[in-house]
Amino acid sequence: MSLQTPFYLMDIASLRRNMETVAKLRDASGAKALLALKCFATWSVFDQMRDYMDGTTSSSLYELRLGREKFGKETHAYSVAWADHEIDEAIGYADKIIFNSLTQLDRFADKAAHIERGLRLNPRFSTSGFDLADPARPFSRLGEWDMERLEAAKDRISGVMIHYNCENSDFDLFSTQLDRIEAEFGAFLKQLDWVSLGGGIHFTGEGYPLERLADRLKAFSNTLGVQVYLEPGEASITGTASLEVSVLDIIDNGKKIAVVDSSIEAHMLDLLIYRETAKLPMDGGHPYQIAGKTCLAGDIFGDAQFDRPLMIGDRISIRDAAGYTMVKKNWFNGVNMPAIAIRDEDGNIRVAREFNYDDYRDSLS
Repeated sequence: MSLQTPFYLMDIASLRRNMETVAKLRDASGAKALLALKCFATWSVFDQMRDYMDGTTSSSLYELRLGREKFGKETHAYSVAWADHEIDEAIGYADKIIFNSLTQLDRFADKAAHIERGLRLNPRFSTSGFDLADPARPFSRLGEWDMERLEAAKDRISGVMIHYNCENSDFDLFSTQLDRIEAEFGAFLKQLDWVSLGGGIHFTGEGYPLERLADRLKAFSNTLGVQVYLEPGEASITGTASLEVSVLDIIDNGKKIAVVDSSIEAHMLDLLIYRETAKLPMDGGHPYQIAGKTCLAGDIFGDAQFDRPLMIGDRISIRDAAGYTMVKKNWFNGVNMPAIAIRDEDGNIRVAREFNYDDYRDSLS
């Protein structure tokens, strides 16, 4: 098929491989897996994920509702702060609601008494290499850690969520930090029914020791007598999508620059926020900087290498464009949003969603 660029291209065969790894870990460890919608919420492929996962976890009312309506199964509700006008609707969608602070629990525990309630526990350490994303940064607002405050909550909650990993591909580091959680909070956790260890464990990455992770999770569960939950976001969809773009212009100002019909600020914002480079082609002896079409001077995807000189109209695939990408797309400069296309396992490509001027207009007022 011929589809106008730019578009995100989801590959179902790659998604299935990740899902099979998730299922293998679930079976071997006894842990349950919830899709983290803050990372990936492209519900047109939920049918290909639902049988391999136990449900969804959310960070807002709208994510929560999407998880309930489009994914189903177990639905966890979390927010840094629930508003008074949100709470009744939230508990209507949720199987479990996780409060960020004792103050929020005090305010809303009675309203949520008919569903399971939890609290976020901040262990005061993490694997994040970015201060911006570090939940254990100084004066963090993300969760409770003081044992006196945690003890004050134990009769009103059945579990806790502990999110402290970020793209952590080091099993030994994960295991060592889990040892620390057991040592510092084990007595408290033994009084609960479930513990979510959040996301950020890169267990679908190549060479990750999945069996060791399964054994460690099972030991943690057995030692504390709790049901373990994982919240894989990136791990669920890493390597499953690309952003397909076309070259609009080629500029040589001492460096060859290919301007494409996309934008890192509008279409891969997470990379710009963390000042990372997009995963571009790196084969061949013809270097180009790949740049976006907005007026932002730093709208640059990064440097690439090609096996021949680029020409206007050439298509470029930017890899790994699923996690924290589609959920962050925006209308900066009025640049059209990429369509969402799906490549089925038989190779057929179908369009799940296209965007147009009406979508841009109606996003404003």
